[in-house]
Amino acid sequence: MQTPVEIDFQGMEPVDFVHEEVVEHVQKLEKRYGRITACRVAVKKPSGHHQTGGLYEINIWLSLPEGREVAVVKTPQLDERHSHLIFALGDAFKRAERRLQDHVRKLQRQVKVHEDAPVGTVTQLSPDAEFGFLTTADGREIYFHRNSVLHGQYPRLKVGSRVSFAEEMGDKGPQASTVRPLGRHGMRL
Repeated sequence: MQTPVEIDFQGMEPVDFVHEEVVEHVQKLEKRYGRITACRVAVKKPSGHHQTGGLYEINIWLSLPEGREVAVVKTPQLDERHSHLIFALGDAFKRAERRLQDHVRKLQRQVKVHEDAPVGTVTQLSPDAEFGFLTTADGREIYFHRNSVLHGQYPRLKVGSRVSFAEEMGDKGPQASTVRPLGRHGMRL
């Protein structure tokens, strides 16, 4: 780390073992996630208030290269375990570790991106109400069975209804599964 760890004791006298604990936690984070350029920790003594009395509040700000920052500034409310300083510190650093992990994943582009389900238009429904066909945006016709329509909404489908669906390969070619009727503005029903 480029600068020493800063600890701000609020409403209490500085405690040596807290400094040692904080430095140890920061070293573990650096070892696992890379360089941390600065760390600021605020340790707030429990207040005498009725609702949150007796709970330590720990806030952590980690500075990373290229001006990035990770902050843990909200202590879980009404968790009695936060009446113990060591637990409160450990919990805050666990949350900091999860935030760092998320940050690293974003930087490495490992965050899952969910693609929107394709949308099609119902073009045919069988007279015996067992199956139908929909046409995709690129003009392909895809079969679907009434059991593929979610929430038993097959009887509500009409020719021209818009649906989202998942496409999979069936025995006789592509078929739609997980067919979900859409409302007027493309919203799920």
